[in-house]
Amino acid sequence: MTSLWRFVLLCIVWMGSYKATLAQTQVNIRKPTNLTTNAGQSPDTVNLRVEKPKSLTFTASTDQRFYFFEDTRNDNGKRVPVSVYGIRAGFLYPTRKQHEPGGLRAAFKAGAGFYFLNQTLDRPGLLPNTSESVKRYLRIATLYFEPYLYRKKAIEVSLPLEIGYGHSRYELISDQTREGEVARGVFIPAGVGISASYQFPVLFGIRPIHWFGFNVLTGYRFILKRDVPDSNINYSGLYLSIGPSFYLENLTSDFKYWRNKRKNK
Repeated sequence: MTSLWRFVLLCIVWMGSYKATLAQTQVNIRKPTNLTTNAGQSPDTVNLRVEKPKSLTFTASTDQRFYFFEDTRNDNGKRVPVSVYGIRAGFLYPTRKQHEPGGLRAAFKAGAGFYFLNQTLDRPGLLPNTSESVKRYLRIATLYFEPYLYRKKAIEVSLPLEIGYGHSRYELISDQTREGEVARGVFIPAGVGISASYQFPVLFGIRPIHWFGFNVLTGYRFILKRDVPDSNINYSGLYLSIGPSFYLENLTSDFKYWRNKRKNK
């Protein structure tokens, strides 16, 4: 099965999970209640009243991932992780229900990311007519859409979907030849995964603590267009990210909360 068909299949599964969660959310919103109000309004009228969505919230974070490229293996033929560094920035699209300051909840987030990698390849023969080790430089720009499956208190689970454009450059690292650049290439990466995060709670009234948390992200990246078609290089493979997280939206929400509190005084 080619990378394109694998990506399409995973997207279908991704859409099924997202639609199932969305349908359950709509059922919960429309679920009637037998309670009445003091103003004499009918229960249906009260339940169907929905607040307008609030403004978008900017969010940004660093993103370090460990990719298991098919062309990066050890002496036993097993894939070894390659560290790719990046940054993501975008907007949180809020839910219709207002939440407490510092506990902002969103239906999904969307934005762009940029990643880079400088890696030495010690496997001769990956590039045509090249019998020496090479060093490759990758630069990748991506767009992402990430709906939330579960958001309750400090725990979040989401399904990131990405597509982007990448550029690569390969150089010989032999001191004897010094031929410099060997090849250039472009590729189109697409990925789908699942992310789970935990935000630290506010302890002893110290709100900055919950600006930080912990995140686990895993998924699969497909290459829809080969980098150098006649080479053995392929960037398709699993990726994994485990580490601390910084929640910019919690910081900005707390500053708004403190500013409004000061105005009210």
